[in-house]
Amino acid sequence: MLAIPLLLLLVPGLILYPQQAGDGLDEAALERMQQRAEYLNQQMTRLIQEQSNGGHKERSSSSLVEEEEGGGNVVAKEETESSVAANVEDDKKGGNEEGSNSDAKAESSAGNEAKEGYNTAKEEVNQDKKAGEANAAGNAEDNQEKANGKDDDHNAKRKLGSRLEERMHLPVLDLDKGCQLITDLMDKLTHIFGQGLSNGFYPVPQQAVGVGSAFEGWSPGRAQDVVYRVLVPLSPPPGHAFHLELDAAGMLQRNFCVRVELLCTCTRERLGEDMLCFLHHPEEELRRRQDPSLLHTLCTGSYLDVEKTVHWFCGFVRVAWLLLPQSRHWHLTLQPCSRSCKFQLRKDKESFTAEMIFAVRQGDSDIFVCSQPAEAGIPSTRWPETYAVAEANFFRHISRQAPQDSCHCKCLQLLTGFLMGVGFSSYALKTVVMHLLNAVPLTQWRRRDFGQRLMDILKYLLCSLDTKQLHHFVVGNVSFPMEISLPSGFRVAEAPNLFEHLASSPNAHRKAVQEYNCLLDRLKQLPIHGH
Repeated sequence: MLAIPLLLLLVPGLILYPQQAGDGLDEAALERMQQRAEYLNQQMTRLIQEQSNGGHKERSSSSLVEEEEGGGNVVAKEETESSVAANVEDDKKGGNEEGSNSDAKAESSAGNEAKEGYNTAKEEVNQDKKAGEANAAGNAEDNQEKANGKDDDHNAKRKLGSRLEERMHLPVLDLDKGCQLITDLMDKLTHIFGQGLSNGFYPVPQQAVGVGSAFEGWSPGRAQDVVYRVLVPLSPPPGHAFHLELDAAGMLQRNFCVRVELLCTCTRERLGEDMLCFLHHPEEELRRRQDPSLLHTLCTGSYLDVEKTVHWFCGFVRVAWLLLPQSRHWHLTLQPCSRSCKFQLRKDKESFTAEMIFAVRQGDSDIFVCSQPAEAGIPSTRWPETYAVAEANFFRHISRQAPQDSCHCKCLQLLTGFLMGVGFSSYALKTVVMHLLNAVPLTQWRRRDFGQRLMDILKYLLCSLDTKQLHHFVVGNVSFPMEISLPSGFRVAEAPNLFEHLASSPNAHRKAVQEYNCLLDRLKQLPIHGH
């Protein structure tokens, strides 16, 4: 019973009133606030555990991300991944031994800054709550909720989520319309390619797959800023084969080259097909009677060239657009880009921006190598590995099983929207949410749970910053849904640490902590109806 009032006390404060500790306060006040915040944290953890074991028996033991505070350290624990606890302890022990004393003090100061900002927000809420209770004496509905028994606990949580939603001006985005428009356009372009160029020797586009935030349902920002990204798988043309060769293994992502091999087609020629074998016919005859092979058009040496491929497909889109019925009502503008085909569709006051990313599939899995660069100055024959399709399929998997009023997309939309201009990685937030979606039962992501899930996300992110560990969600995740196809060994591979750079650079860690506090500061300024 006490858990609900405590959550009502803590969650709105975390969302509406966070600020960094130490601004204009003396040391005694800071110490009192720190002690009070630690007490609230302990009570919250205890009460949430009691609630988990008692009033919510259906909740699995893997559904909580716990904070344990002792000696100023915060330990993040994912109960679905038992190895994380040991890794966190190792990280702490190693962190105390590495670097100079000044670096250690700097990192400790940065970690304390984040925790103090988080805890001070809770203490401020305690004060604000008292003032709010005095000003809200006439709120009979809230008082009745507190007076009632178990039946009203449910109502309190439901109203918490709805009140938080009412206080936030989230942009209403009709993502479905844009997704459908771009998907239909890609289907028609693929059909035109099959009709007009199927006898050529260019990479053959397959059905496009929507990826990224728009197709996952949580795109931040305004409608006109949304980019609808589609990944276009490419198959080799007749008489050719693609072979993926590992070119460079990055810290978080591998890079491949797509080697193009010519195949013997003499059998097809004997069966009457109108194609000469590139391997067994004289070059002069091939030049006279047949289009050149892919090796002589879009390759550099023996490898498929990203920039040549993108340039060719952009030219194809420009010509094919004139054959589409959409061209009568929409105006298409191609936007130059060396590693993707980006274009804008406009009609009256409507506008949609789309980006075609070209890719080659790894076997029959949902992992691809793609045209998008992993870093600046990447060679044009290098294709980075992408997990975008597997992640988009994970969100579709969640949507099929989640309640209709699931709040996971709204959580992402809100938090990533506040990251605009901050510099903190939205992919890190997305990774945190995916880990929590895999751990917290989907029945606890309903609208009434909105506040608690936001709090879980921020706690998880803070703990990841403190331990400098945030594991990749797809690679090395044994609990990744089996219905999504991954290459052999992917689930049991060592999971890359997205925060590896924070462990090796105190400056990067301090900057990440500052950006986390900036995120909290922006959340503090959420517009509130009626104020």
